[in-house]
Amino acid sequence: MTGIGRRELLRFGGAAVLGGPLLLTDRAEAAPRPPGPGGRPVPGVDPGPTKVPMPDIDMPGGAPGAGGMIDLSGPATVLLQKKRLTHFSVLQSFAFDEAAGYIYALQIVQGGVRLKGEARTYTHAQRASRGDLCLNRLTMSGKLKDRMFLKGFGHGGTLGVQHRPGKAPLLWTEWDVNPASGYGRGIARFPYTPNRVLRADDRALLTYRPRPGTTKNQPAVDMTTRRLLLRYRRRTGVYRYALYDLDDFGAGTPKPLADVAQPLLRKGVFHQGLALSGNYAYQLTGSPYGPGNPASGPGNARLTCIDLRSGAIVQEVRTRAGQKLHPREPEGLAVLHRGGERLVAGFTSGKVNRRRFSLYAHGG
Repeated sequence: MTGIGRRELLRFGGAAVLGGPLLLTDRAEAAPRPPGPGGRPVPGVDPGPTKVPMPDIDMPGGAPGAGGMIDLSGPATVLLQKKRLTHFSVLQSFAFDEAAGYIYALQIVQGGVRLKGEARTYTHAQRASRGDLCLNRLTMSGKLKDRMFLKGFGHGGTLGVQHRPGKAPLLWTEWDVNPASGYGRGIARFPYTPNRVLRADDRALLTYRPRPGTTKNQPAVDMTTRRLLLRYRRRTGVYRYALYDLDDFGAGTPKPLADVAQPLLRKGVFHQGLALSGNYAYQLTGSPYGPGNPASGPGNARLTCIDLRSGAIVQEVRTRAGQKLHPREPEGLAVLHRGGERLVAGFTSGKVNRRRFSLYAHGG
């Protein structure tokens, strides 16, 4: 995820609203610290990498309905357009709790905000390096209902929602930020609690290190199969996807169902979102409009379907959703089952201090 909108980082300034610049890179990270006080590290095997290069051409659409496969070949439809979150920073990721009728969305805390228990404010760039996130709850129509805050967690690149009938849902996020990059070295789960400021070292927080020594640990959840997908980065720079049974993972007794290499990205594009459906991982890639990706063209945002049993790409399409948005940066990916299974991609737009987000559905 680009997170702060890349060019946005260089424009943040001023105590009242936004902060100073920071560049988030993929450089090697420092050794992880021990699990948090309430954490339970999750052991796991670490199989060797399997190179699965992304082809340089669009692949034809795959057959729908194959155990979680969503046909992405048709046009996208608008779900929400130009909605706002609590802060003016960009949307990072989102997930649906369809049973309860809510959307949860992550963003980095904007500059100039002082949270409960803090003695001072921080710039937006400082919030990014500290891993401070705002977790928004919205209705399915995009109306902002409330929010909570996560301090020291990470970049917010993915989000998973575990629905619990009659109880607050459990949220899955990256956790244990590395200040050198702003990304998490583990993952955590916690109940959604409006207006709460949750710290990464909270003793009640359940934390996991399924791949010790890795970074950019980002989870996605599929409640139809009760599975969890983990994206992680090795010290060598290789990114991988690991699939787990959600209940085994939560109990601290996971056994990887699959572990495959993330397909290599095209030059100049970034990983912007991750979702899980059955045996298939979905990723959103792309970059904002700019040199090499002009607004006059089709855009470089792509959706890719990966078979987690083999690591092979089975479908890839260029999405033209939100093509007229400006600056149109892809941010966030989730699966929506209501109205037929669909893959929903997020895009940000608007001025630096007035960011908005739009959601577009593919398939169904």
